[in-house]
Amino acid sequence: MKKYFSLLAGSFLAIAAVGASWTEGMVSGKVELKSIGPLAFGPDGVLLMADAKSAALVALDTQDRVPAPASAQVHVKGLNQKIAGLLGTEAEQVLINDLAVNPISRKVYVAVSRGRGPEASAVLVRVHHEGRIEAVSLENVKHSRATLPNPPADAMVGQGQRQSNPRLESITDLAFVDGRVVVAGLSNEEFASTLRALPFPFQTAGKGTSVEIYHGAHGAFETRSPIRTFVQFKVEGEDHLLAAYTCTPLVQFPLKELQPGAKIRGKTIAELGNRNRPLDMIAYHKGGKDYLLLANSSRGIMKIDTTDIAKSESITSRVADKQGLAYETIEAWKGVDQLDRFDASQALVLRKAEGGALDLDSLPLP
Repeated sequence: MKKYFSLLAGSFLAIAAVGASWTEGMVSGKVELKSIGPLAFGPDGVLLMADAKSAALVALDTQDRVPAPASAQVHVKGLNQKIAGLLGTEAEQVLINDLAVNPISRKVYVAVSRGRGPEASAVLVRVHHEGRIEAVSLENVKHSRATLPNPPADAMVGQGQRQSNPRLESITDLAFVDGRVVVAGLSNEEFASTLRALPFPFQTAGKGTSVEIYHGAHGAFETRSPIRTFVQFKVEGEDHLLAAYTCTPLVQFPLKELQPGAKIRGKTIAELGNRNRPLDMIAYHKGGKDYLLLANSSRGIMKIDTTDIAKSESITSRVADKQGLAYETIEAWKGVDQLDRFDASQALVLRKAEGGALDLDSLPLP
């Protein structure tokens, strides 16, 4: 899912330049994964991978540090079909869970499940600029691991069509933010929706911060619905997280309030429409303005102008459909499943094409 957060903060290049200590404490050996989901890049080519089934984070030294040419682009037709061929299976047995662009090389890393049942295996795939794809070996690589201390139980709960395994939502999104790995997901606490900020290189993962929001579409405060995607964003010079939830509130959290064991309430700055699930979100700067670009399950791609974000009033009463920050729908971008920043002027999208194919394209930011 992400993310170029520190470009907005102006600190990513400085972090990358420090470099040498980011692999401190890593060991060489096989990376064991029960699942592979959200991905994000840290500095110096370190890839952060979420294994929600294990409630664990893995930092992988990709050793992928050759800068991309300024003209780099990526266009791959039928990425899911080509990955299936690489893995010796059918496209229907390939599930692309997430993707992330290495901000140094601009190569694309893809989190893949081979198979769709409990026996599905986790595979990491790399896509080069010319379209070549390869499986990334996890057999003898430098890596480190952090396990979350209080994940939800690994068991099916609920009845009928609402039955689900909450462990699979122990990590719903993650990002490297100024020396910490920020992780959204569920815990086993009564206030289950949680944000964690783990120092990096990894130390022992502490108890997270429980987060509460007001959900205008439901007319209620909520503590058990997880954040689906988030970005770092400065509001009046202060670092915040902007987080999107299902059905579709956009909520602002001050980054400084993420403390172990704390309970915080976010400021709901927009309701973007119900019967909808956010998929991915990026932030970017164009023409003197900062924008959010949000991919959704049923309401397309939203381009959100953040000019008035500091003046936004908190939504505290029921909303019939939409309220708060306005957005423009990018009609030309249809069927987007995954979204990331490719570089300062391009986004990377994975989108549905004919015959069940998924095409991977770098596109000019709208």
